[in-house]
Amino acid sequence: MNAILLCGHDPGPLTAEQAHRAMQVHLECAVDTCRSRRRARATLVEQKRMVLDERAQQVSGS
Repeated sequence: MNAILLCGHDPGPLTAEQAHRAMQVHLECAVDTCRSRRRARATLVEQKRMVLDERAQQVSGS
């Protein structure tokens, strides 16, 4: 769980619960600069727990 606390570190595979927590911890971070938030968002999108707006899809390529 400590791996999600660091912005510059990719925490690796996350459960949905861990991804939700990472999104809360990194609420003020941008996806393009925070590897933890990026991994969390990707996890939630893959698990269909989050749907990205068209603008976010264009920016991130997700």
